[in-house]
Amino acid sequence: MGKRCFYEVLGLSRSCTDPEIKAAFRKAAMQYHPDRNPGDVAAEHKFKELNEAYQILSDGQKRAAYDRYGHAAFEPGGGGFSAAEGFAASMADIFDDLFGDVMGRRSAGRSGAARGSDLRYNLEITLEEAFVGKTANLNLPTSVACTGCNGSGAKAGAKPRACPTCGGYGRVRAQQGFFSIERTCPHCHGQGETIDNPCGLCSGTGRVTRERSLSVNIPQGVEDGTRIRLAGEGEAGLRGGPPGDLYIFVAAKPHPFFQRDGADLFCRVPISMVQASLGGEVAVRTLDGGETKVKIPEGTQSGKQFKVRGKGMPILRSRDTGDLYIQVTVETPQSLTKRQRELLAEFDSLSSTNTHPEASGFFAKMKDFFENL
Repeated sequence: MGKRCFYEVLGLSRSCTDPEIKAAFRKAAMQYHPDRNPGDVAAEHKFKELNEAYQILSDGQKRAAYDRYGHAAFEPGGGGFSAAEGFAASMADIFDDLFGDVMGRRSAGRSGAARGSDLRYNLEITLEEAFVGKTANLNLPTSVACTGCNGSGAKAGAKPRACPTCGGYGRVRAQQGFFSIERTCPHCHGQGETIDNPCGLCSGTGRVTRERSLSVNIPQGVEDGTRIRLAGEGEAGLRGGPPGDLYIFVAAKPHPFFQRDGADLFCRVPISMVQASLGGEVAVRTLDGGETKVKIPEGTQSGKQFKVRGKGMPILRSRDTGDLYIQVTVETPQSLTKRQRELLAEFDSLSSTNTHPEASGFFAKMKDFFENL
């Protein structure tokens, strides 16, 4: 049985255009693709028939040879092309037509529009601002849609047209023996469109650089390194394309008194040797503007931590708060007077192992350890 007419296979007339050939092949190939018809021999045969017809009719030279000589143009000795020469181009077309849109390979090429770039803004805040939250007013230079052409890139009254080199596809293909090489169209640079009368304000790009003012809400409890995304506030798209996003990265300035770990705060408070020995009370300011009093027990050692519940940072998107940890450090007295030295010497002469149990125990254990070696 002889081969069917390639135009008949695709359901087209001989006067059909290249876009009509591509559209007909795409529709039929999706219907008869083997992945959609597993085990269907008839569908597999139909798909191969469609593939063969498309690889001939989609190529200008091969189509001209087919219109003149029919199937004989591609038979051995027929002076035409072999099926192997078009295999790579055909398979590339299949993947482009069936899966190109899914993978986003042609999202910008046909319309000329391209999504704008995402922008990053580094925002530095204080610990107090992170505690109460704030509204930050930002001034940032960025690309915005051109008002002269409403983002199209064309002068008023003019419209972009499909690139004559690539036919609006944004890419061109060159056949080299058994291989088909596809590259970005050199005429439209992959946009798929050309502008004969570009806008004078944006030079055909559809966007201009302006300084914008934005108000950003910084929530209570925001942590160092938090990323805030503002959808659509990035760079304007090329030739009317959608804008990118703006990402704000929050960085906290070091605090002179508090260190933060998640929702908890830590503060080091120096106390005198007398306070540590006899006990007492210290008052510590908190980030909420208040004051908390911490009782120091008699005999408190340096490094002891005291926990104050609910005096830490607010927890993001919660009504809970962290805790405040106060660590005391016992300060050794300096610049002593003669009388102070005499009193300390008298105190030391009256001291016993009960007065300094940790020091006495340490040296006793060290002595025993080395004597038993």
